[in-house]
Amino acid sequence: MRTELDQRMDAIMAALTGEGGQLALGKTMRRGVEMPLIAAAPPTLAAYFAHFCNEHAAATFLVSDDERITFADMHAAATQVARGLIAHHGVAKGDRVGIAMRNSPAWIAIYMGILIAGGVATLLNGWWQSEELADAIGLVDCSLIFADAPRVDRLKQLDVNVVGIDDTQTLLASLAPAIGEATDDVALPALTGDDHATILFTSGSTGRSKGALSDHRGVMQGIFNYLAQAVMMLGLAQQDGTASDAQPSTLLSVPLFHVTAEVPLMLQSFAIGRKIVIMRKWDAEEAMRLIEKEKISYFVGVPLMSFEILNHPNRAKYDLSTVTDFAAGGAPRPVEHVKRIDKEMGGSSPLIGYGLTETNGVGTGNWRTNYTAKPNSAGRPSAPLVDLAILDDAGNPVAQGERGEICIRSVANFLEYWGRPDATAEAYTEDAYFRSGDIGYLDEDGYVFIVDRKKDIIIRGGENISCQEVEAALYEHPDVAEAAVFGLDDDRFGEVPGAVVHAQGDATLDEYALRAFLSEHIAAFKVPTRIWVSAVALPRLGTEKIDKVTLRNSYRAIAAKEVA
Repeated sequence: MRTELDQRMDAIMAALTGEGGQLALGKTMRRGVEMPLIAAAPPTLAAYFAHFCNEHAAATFLVSDDERITFADMHAAATQVARGLIAHHGVAKGDRVGIAMRNSPAWIAIYMGILIAGGVATLLNGWWQSEELADAIGLVDCSLIFADAPRVDRLKQLDVNVVGIDDTQTLLASLAPAIGEATDDVALPALTGDDHATILFTSGSTGRSKGALSDHRGVMQGIFNYLAQAVMMLGLAQQDGTASDAQPSTLLSVPLFHVTAEVPLMLQSFAIGRKIVIMRKWDAEEAMRLIEKEKISYFVGVPLMSFEILNHPNRAKYDLSTVTDFAAGGAPRPVEHVKRIDKEMGGSSPLIGYGLTETNGVGTGNWRTNYTAKPNSAGRPSAPLVDLAILDDAGNPVAQGERGEICIRSVANFLEYWGRPDATAEAYTEDAYFRSGDIGYLDEDGYVFIVDRKKDIIIRGGENISCQEVEAALYEHPDVAEAAVFGLDDDRFGEVPGAVVHAQGDATLDEYALRAFLSEHIAAFKVPTRIWVSAVALPRLGTEKIDKVTLRNSYRAIAAKEVA
């Protein structure tokens, strides 16, 4: 039975997206299937930036340390970047241009400039080491990469065109290498919704990162699906008499190369005139200081972040009352965390969203009292664009309440994995549902519950880690004969990688030496926190594959005892 909150939200959404509504729906064909789209959305990100930066021109868009940048100033800077990319860097429509930088105003201006210039903004994971960067860059054939100092060092050994950006300077000073000389007379390309826009990288069960390509239409519709949710919540606040006239504001504490920071946080902020306050590095007390100083109204991060604020010994020293929602994404939030946020954060409500890189972050949402009533649910499919189904391996729907693969169909879904038609075909059903790799079910109220993963991945604080990728790195060590990687429960991150290895012949393996070896080849968050050395060969299944289920269960039990 639908809750009173669900009924109110559904009524507002119906009025908003119905005929004559502010976000009325139209239709489009995608992968041979007719799907709804929000007709009011601009056709391209370039048009979107121009419209909303003009609408909110004088309002503060970004706060970074002591620098405050308006929407108008950011659009002017991004337009200069676009012209510089065309005139001085030879960027043409469809060229993949990489960004390998920490969060900064320059990151956002370069991202916008790439899109305005008709390039494909290719978001490289800032935590990757040289080998991982080389693999991704080679996969999508980046023609140009913008990088800050730490990433420049990692890219030096690669045969790629890298432009260094000093993001410690003011916005325009840091953008000088991208802009070059004045280029006001450079013509910008005409773009359509069908033009390629972004590539984000995702780690699946096969180990190698895949580049998920989206066009302008898909990203724009993802933004506007989030916008519909935001307007719906504003409608609720107006009904309850709690709506505020203050400028909405948010803290940017998750990396922009993640879809959570890119679409619902950064890109949606243009439409709602939201101020973004950049944190260079996560620190719970600094986050609370900024929330108080900048009157942050919306907080989103991986579950660990709100949990650290909740448990911080100095929390009572800060006024966090402006925050209406403590949102989380990227990983499940423990039930006890949900209950404590609701009870202890002074009226701020818990919220969780579920989406994927391939869906441009669009999926489900669980809000406020509904979340506290069903704290282990990812929520309902996000209206108005998401068509969510629970399917079996053959792509057929399972009965309500039965487990199957969570599959999402919407116009916001990605087009393809760059250069991987085989992987793209495997990712989609014949009727255009994207296979998430997550196992779940729908309850009688249409709420999604995620219970397992089909893919061999670990989710560490919102970062997806391919077990096969870490195993492949272990096998690069000359003394490793067998290796198995799996997730271990962790109070802070939800899961962390663990591994068990068996040595070649008479060789001797050492846990700490292995971890040091891995740190030279893969990002630090992928390195197992615990590596066990087995004196005997690892158990095998009848297929001769390593029996990872038995190993995982055995070593999880050992790890739990070690912690206890």
